[in-house]
Amino acid sequence: MSMTESCRRFTVISLFPELIQAFAEVGIVRRACERGLATINSIDPRAFTPDGRGNVDDSPYGGGPGMVMTVPPLRAAIREARDRAATRPCVAYLSPQGRRLDQALIEELTHQRDLILVAGRYEGIDERIVERDVDVEISLGDFVLSGGEIAAMAIIDAVVRLLPGALGSALSSGADSFSDNLLEYPQYTRPEIVDGQAVPAVLLSGNHAEIARWRRRESIRRTALRRPDLLENAPLSAAERQEYPGSAPTTPDRDDN
Repeated sequence: MSMTESCRRFTVISLFPELIQAFAEVGIVRRACERGLATINSIDPRAFTPDGRGNVDDSPYGGGPGMVMTVPPLRAAIREARDRAATRPCVAYLSPQGRRLDQALIEELTHQRDLILVAGRYEGIDERIVERDVDVEISLGDFVLSGGEIAAMAIIDAVVRLLPGALGSALSSGADSFSDNLLEYPQYTRPEIVDGQAVPAVLLSGNHAEIARWRRRESIRRTALRRPDLLENAPLSAAERQEYPGSAPTTPDRDDN
């Protein structure tokens, strides 16, 4: 597979393209772009306003507070992004009404060569855009942001981390929290003792099998304490599920009648 074929192309439809540009110039995302693993561009709907004045919003039909992003400039921006795509793109609208973002969804999105992320503002976008131009709605969670740019950047960052060659170590993303429905084990570094707090002795033992077992136990224990909802679908052994009874998968009630 050539570098061009393996590259993921992200286009963010945003009224604030400077946010996306700044994000693309730091850290892992910047390095991925430099290595040809990803490209990140933005399109400002203001460039497509029919009146030439840059107005992209209007008051909602039926009354109510705030403004709504209008169809013509937003649809034109999405069409422009589609025309730039090398493959059939997936268009995602960042919306509090969308599917909750999790690692499973991020892994699905890594299969998209071209991903168009629509960042709304104000009270949202005209529903006719959602009906005709959007493939999926995605939500970061049950809270409100000023716009979809932060959600778009979160998706790009999470997808880029999974691209082969994006991280310094091929093992890094596999050890992240949620990679196997478990939170990551605690991490420590030098010095060995700080203000009376010592690194667990097992990590200093050099016994890699014992370290791996300790990390596995700590990962399960931490998940049970902090995110027990994750354990149901975690790949635990029978012995591990016996140690953490709340982790047993649920099964539908059987109707014997």
